Amino acid sequence: MLLENKVALITGAARGIGKAIALQFAAEGCDIAFTDLVIDEQATGTRREIEAYGVLCNAYQGDASDFETAHATVDKVLADFGHIDILVNNAGITKDTLLMRMTEQQWDAVLNVNLKSAFNFMHAVTPVMLRQRSGSIVSMSSIVGLNGNAGQANYAASKAGIIALTKSAAKELGGRGIRVNAIAPGFILTDMTAALPEATLQEFVKLIPMRRGGTPEEVAKVALFLASDLASYISGQVIQVNGAMG
Repeated sequence: MLLENKVALITGAARGIGKAIALQFAAEGCDIAFTDLVIDEQATGTRREIEAYGVLCNAYQGDASDFETAHATVDKVLADFGHIDILVNNAGITKDTLLMRMTEQQWDAVLNVNLKSAFNFMHAVTPVMLRQRSGSIVSMSSIVGLNGNAGQANYAASKAGIIALTKSAAKELGGRGIRVNAIAPGFILTDMTAALPEATLQEFVKLIPMRRGGTPEEVAKVALFLASDLASYISGQVIQVNGAMG
């Protein structure tokens, strides 16, 4: 029970990697507050799966890229749970196209959801953790944020921004017992990748020395490590989960 008596706030956790992180945390005794753009039947199902571990769980609807919404959500979570020990910035989207064809809207949408949302929630949660003199913040970057990728200039820029934000916040907050880290997944098998043609999937796999895609659960285990006291002296780091793809 690595996270017993802890409360985690996870953005964009109704499905995919965010859901896997929520379930992994719940299995270790953590109460869960999660957000998503829409709290639909799938999100409600996720909440039931989390509660099956015997922990408390609330789902909050809202646009993570909106500054005021993020602060209002944190206020609601505090009212419902009393404290916030862990923040996982997971909300993210893609709008892939070549740079020369990319519209301003495609650029802005990805930067707002992927990067600004992380700032919004860190800005809202930091005063809480400062008062507690403890906390762990984990943000989802990407291998693309480290290496770039053709057709993903907006996504790569947002994920590289997560890394810089993480390293800067770690330096600012370390003196008050707050750790800030990032995870950079490689090719992870999610609903999004499942929609790709089989031939495309196989081409990706050829680039991975371990010869397979990763699972959301494998990313979630790293998030658990970073959120827990097992990582008590780890801050300002970016952990790659990519099967040696680089």
